[in-house]
Amino acid sequence: MRIVRVRVFEAASCGGLLDGLDIELIRPRTGGENAHFVPICLLGKNGTGKSQFLQIIAEIFQAAWHEHRPEEEAAAANPELLFEIIYEMDLQGEGVRRVKLSRTREPSGRIGKMLMEIKRDDGYRPLADNQQSEFGQHLPPLVVAYTSGDNETLSVPFYVSRSGYAASVAAAAMKDANAIVPDNRLVLLDYSTHLEVLIANLMIGPDDLRSDLVRHAGLASLHSFRLVIQLNHPDAPKIRGKNLTRKGVQLTDELEQYINRLCNAATCWDYDPRQEVYTLDYLVDAESRRAFSAFWSDTVELYRSLHKLAMLNDLMIPKKARERLRRNIKIRKFASKLPEPQDETKVFKIEEVRFQKTRHSGTPSDVDYVSLSDGEHQQAQLFGIVAMLRDRNTLFLLDEPESHFNPLWRAKLITRLMELPVQGLGEQEFILTTHAPFVPSDMRREQVRIFAKEDEKLSARRPEIETFGATYDSILSHCFDIDPPISQLAQEKINSLKTTASAEEIEQEMPRIGSSVEKALLADRLFELKNQK
Repeated sequence: MRIVRVRVFEAASCGGLLDGLDIELIRPRTGGENAHFVPICLLGKNGTGKSQFLQIIAEIFQAAWHEHRPEEEAAAANPELLFEIIYEMDLQGEGVRRVKLSRTREPSGRIGKMLMEIKRDDGYRPLADNQQSEFGQHLPPLVVAYTSGDNETLSVPFYVSRSGYAASVAAAAMKDANAIVPDNRLVLLDYSTHLEVLIANLMIGPDDLRSDLVRHAGLASLHSFRLVIQLNHPDAPKIRGKNLTRKGVQLTDELEQYINRLCNAATCWDYDPRQEVYTLDYLVDAESRRAFSAFWSDTVELYRSLHKLAMLNDLMIPKKARERLRRNIKIRKFASKLPEPQDETKVFKIEEVRFQKTRHSGTPSDVDYVSLSDGEHQQAQLFGIVAMLRDRNTLFLLDEPESHFNPLWRAKLITRLMELPVQGLGEQEFILTTHAPFVPSDMRREQVRIFAKEDEKLSARRPEIETFGATYDSILSHCFDIDPPISQLAQEKINSLKTTASAEEIEQEMPRIGSSVEKALLADRLFELKNQK
């Protein structure tokens, strides 16, 4: 998949910030170092609409899936969004097709029906029925968002998707426990899901991937972990469903099956029937991995099983808080999120995750996962997400995916992604945002868009310079208007020395100033003052 152009007529959100936005994202399909994997990087200062742009893209495809298969996306976060998006789909056996998806206002003023048009030899042809299978074949099968912080703007459509899925599961548990609720098409991965991603990849991922995901932290392998599932504690809803053996949280047959599988794959486990608490321990070795592989066909299936159990934690959030979030989303107020339940009240949790690390002496030792840094957590999750979700035409929306990385890891982000032992990166679309110059230095200027805001209107443009291989100073200067590329306090100090200080004062301060063009200019000033004597 590759997005070509996005036009926003009326965003119905973000205070009108994106209204009228027209962005082209055309990139060459052949030539260059990134001939197959050609992500888009959005640069810009805070408040220039990068995250809102990702949100709009997610809302477009959520609305399309809701119209096509409402059982898979139960609601649309932004039903009043008016847009036109042009993108290309890489259909297996049929080549690349260009698609135009739009929704506009009718002459009467009403919001019109969503229209999909497929480009043929004689131009675009509209599909007559949005329920026909061809409509779904020309949509990304998954829209995957990753956010590294508390950016609730991007999260909104994904909360709506999650809420719709949870409501369907709750209804099934009460009325028809053997019903299978279809997986939703929007997937949000943030810090709250990182352990689910990690366990899925490290239990049944291929050998080379498992080692690749943890080697950045100097770890050898996953050693052990614990799962706790508590269904009948005091905070559980007091509602009885079809399964009369459950006293607390009511489960569908699908969720009951996941618990049975996890018990069967455990090294050892305990069950407290009074509190309905399962405590499952896993010592990770070849046999435990073989057991997991017998119950789950791939990492995505295992991840979804763990994540669906983790979604039961929403039941522990007070009803008033859930209703508040729904109201805020409805009135387009996004500065709120669901509170995280306390660990002791969670229905499902992953605990005591430990890794094996080989010391310089050659002796192995155990390392607790919580002792690793945020950057190490983030890197394992980010690469785990990309390695796990391999469906052709998947759309990845990555909001500041390297925010916790050190500068060296930031500089290697694109290289590390390309070196992952997976196939098909070029068949997927990646759009990421950043505030740093490291990532764009690994991308051609055709892959970079600079976002700016002036008079409350957004714009996006290509850089004037070639970003691939450019120095970070050049990118900071041309893309962020930081010139010279040093901090404000240091700049003011150097300017003061140049304009008011004596030669002796400058000479005294020179050893305390780091290397830069500005220091060289200060040295010129020192030379000038000495020559005046």
